[in-house]
Amino acid sequence: MTRSHKYRGQDILVTWESERCIHVAECLRGLPQVFDTGARPWVQPDRAAAQAVAEVVERCPSGALHYERRDGGPSEEPVARNVIRLSSDGPLYVSGDIEIVTPQGTVLLNDTRVALCRCGASQNKPFCDNMHWEVGFEAAGALGRDEAEEDPALASASRLRILTTENGPLELAGPFVIASEDGETAYAGNRAWLCRCGGSGNKPFCDETHRKNDFRT
Repeated sequence: MTRSHKYRGQDILVTWESERCIHVAECLRGLPQVFDTGARPWVQPDRAAAQAVAEVVERCPSGALHYERRDGGPSEEPVARNVIRLSSDGPLYVSGDIEIVTPQGTVLLNDTRVALCRCGASQNKPFCDNMHWEVGFEAAGALGRDEAEEDPALASASRLRILTTENGPLELAGPFVIASEDGETAYAGNRAWLCRCGGSGNKPFCDETHRKNDFRT
């Protein structure tokens, strides 16, 4: 992971990981007096109340922004359900109690928000780095055929474990809901394999296309 940039205010500290930032700009829209790319530093936490800053930081879907309260206020808590939301021609936005694990079993990240590459071209896998724009990735924010499973062995789990398999899909283990971009369709389960090579004909689920297109991670 990249080094976090720290922006200290009197009541709240904001951290930013530039390599996970994909410029969704929720922060700029939410509190432009605090988050201003034309200012230096571009984050100035004391320009708004700590609670307001915290609420806007929690809107960052990539997890590039986080905070630490210095006034005794509450820390961020994972949302009640682990949700994976599709975006048109873009990444998977995941929120909840998330653990990302490498093929070797090493925990890469524990977080509450993350944007995961599904075009196959990111140079910062498994995270999105906006390469979907460069390669012209096309995928509607709609769900294909339901392949979410229920594994009895995971019935008591609460954390969503995401294993980045070598040269293959994202393996989900733990409770989740996968939702279309418009929120009209949702599948729930605790076991699934999601495409990250960009070629599946049943997005977001893996259909083994990575074997045909020689996907490499």
